[in-house]
Amino acid sequence: MGSHVVRTPDIGEGIAEVELVAWHVKVGDMVQEDQVLADVMTDKATVEIPSPVVGKVVALGAEVGKLISVGAELIRIEVEGAGNVRGDAASAPSLAVAAPAAVVVTPSPLRGEGRGEGQAAPASVAAPEPITLKPTAKRATPQPPTRPAGDKPIASPAVRHRAWELGIELRFVNGSGPAGRILHEDLDVYLASRGQPATAARGSAMYAERHEEEQIPVIGLRRKIAQKMQDAKRRIPHFSYVEEIDVTELEDLRAKLNAKYAATRGKLTMLPLIARAVVLAVREFPQMNARFDDDAGVITRYGAVHLGIAAQTEAGLMVPVVRHAESHDLWSTSAEIARLAEGARSGKVAREELSGSTITITSLGALGGIVTTPVINHPEVAIIGVNRVVERPMMRGGLVVARRMMNLSSSFDHRVIDGLHAAEFVQAIRATLEAPAMLLVE
Repeated sequence: MGSHVVRTPDIGEGIAEVELVAWHVKVGDMVQEDQVLADVMTDKATVEIPSPVVGKVVALGAEVGKLISVGAELIRIEVEGAGNVRGDAASAPSLAVAAPAAVVVTPSPLRGEGRGEGQAAPASVAAPEPITLKPTAKRATPQPPTRPAGDKPIASPAVRHRAWELGIELRFVNGSGPAGRILHEDLDVYLASRGQPATAARGSAMYAERHEEEQIPVIGLRRKIAQKMQDAKRRIPHFSYVEEIDVTELEDLRAKLNAKYAATRGKLTMLPLIARAVVLAVREFPQMNARFDDDAGVITRYGAVHLGIAAQTEAGLMVPVVRHAESHDLWSTSAEIARLAEGARSGKVAREELSGSTITITSLGALGGIVTTPVINHPEVAIIGVNRVVERPMMRGGLVVARRMMNLSSSFDHRVIDGLHAAEFVQAIRATLEAPAMLLVE
């Protein structure tokens, strides 16, 4: 038998390290050739690492959430034959994660002291003794007596002695034994309810105190998002501008286009219409379709509109990019948005489709709220936030009429975008959306 070491692959583009986001095997598992061993991530793209051999997993090279250098040992597999390293698995150097020891949870008097929950204890540490809860002399908060005044509680000497040790006054305890006799079980119920009457404790579980805690490592895509948002807020002085838009005519146009073309061209949502309005507006305000390299002090304005579309996935927020949005009509924009969103949700979107955007649209659809303050997708300088459409009364021609209204909540980089230009840019988008025939002409 020999050992075969699978090393962290060179994914390219000068990447020196990757983050381990998932193991698909554990020590002791038998693996087949091409079976997925682990997932690693870089630049928001997840890459599966397959097994090149058949064998048994003897060691894992790192814990989930750790950064691994390209070329470092990822996993060691016992194989038939010589393998690709000298010596067998037993003589191989220890890796970061060896065969797991028994998992022992040890209580700690203060958070952060000792080992955390679920952390493997060293083999030399004996199993912990059962934890015994010792009674205290502190009395529970008295509640109204559970029996009429002067009615003496009935209990055995053993129960009375235990109640005295626990600091419980028996007159506050409901007895479940014959003739209302207080039993040891009644003391347990009283303690569990922290002095509340037993009937209230049994019937008011929805008000019971909860003390569980859960620690969730920030790894993988969630860590990438956190780092990017922190970087954006640290580096960019945001300011937001919110404008109300009457989308009644826009919704009517969309309904008519869907009625005529949905079967042959696909159904339009609101998003491709807004995307087209943004494309038209940046022709007049090219400073919005730009990226700012603040380290070099250089602003790059683009003729091409590479439109980022923020998409929520189970793993977190991703921003796939519609390349050359200026070259797409409404239906091809819609199809591309749908393709990218589905790819992001399924994890099949290509890495190059998640970078290079020049301006971004973010929308929560029906959950879009009234106003948002979106975070700019660094190093861009502008982001357009779409809020939900609501119908409400508006004044038109001296009459109160029902209109469908929507807010655009947009954020800008105040280092390179002046407030006046930001307002003019949003007003240009508004003018197009409120006269939607302009979306179909040049």
